[in-house]
Amino acid sequence: MIPNLDGITFGRFMKILLDAMSQLFFSLSVSMGIMITYGSYVKKEVNLSRSISQIELFDTGIAFLAGMMIIPAVYVFSGTEGMASGPSLMFISLPKVFDAMGGVGTIIGLVFFIMVGFAALTSCVSIMETLVANCMELFHATRKKMSMMIGVLSAAAACIICLGYNVFYFELPLPNGQTGQILDLMDYISNSFLMPLISMLTCIFVGWVIKPKWIVEEMEASGHPFRRKKIYAVMIRYVAPLIMAVLFLQSAGWL
Repeated sequence: MIPNLDGITFGRFMKILLDAMSQLFFSLSVSMGIMITYGSYVKKEVNLSRSISQIELFDTGIAFLAGMMIIPAVYVFSGTEGMASGPSLMFISLPKVFDAMGGVGTIIGLVFFIMVGFAALTSCVSIMETLVANCMELFHATRKKMSMMIGVLSAAAACIICLGYNVFYFELPLPNGQTGQILDLMDYISNSFLMPLISMLTCIFVGWVIKPKWIVEEMEASGHPFRRKKIYAVMIRYVAPLIMAVLFLQSAGWL
């Protein structure tokens, strides 16, 4: 909880800041269309400002608690080398922690990975709903039909990605300095390239084309005030596009 400022330089501070922005960006599923899709189902009388505050509170609180539980335990058993993000943290470092707990660790590990499974499932539901809802409008098809079609296409794509570790295995240097297979390539294209780029263009579109007033009117359509409308206008026009541009360059490995 007490930051160690020894050796902190401007460059290292910017790296920490970019990592924090990246975590916030992906934690809120920005630029995936999920919030837009779910937002279209919200009733007009709902206080959107309160909903936003609840999202901020719960997302930050859960991330903080997860860090308080995971980082100290992994550091004790695996040091700084064990705190790498992604599969190595979940499937190598954390199992070592559970194993050191003895019999209780087996139960806690089982519960943890069941919860991870549910988290993955609900994330899939969110992303699928965005595709299904838009395709229903574009092709004037039923929810059942579009769910089946997108489910089959997603399963086929998942099989191809799984085969990327054996039948279709290759190693491709990526612009961010990493060497990846099919999954890494798809992850780079979507997460490191398309999502920050689309978010930057969205900020420009909302801030300078349709103007923030349109969003403010939607926020206040329920009769509840939008107290952050002035800072929102400044953020969406000036600050957010700059942040998204920096995040895009950093995620793509060009910064």
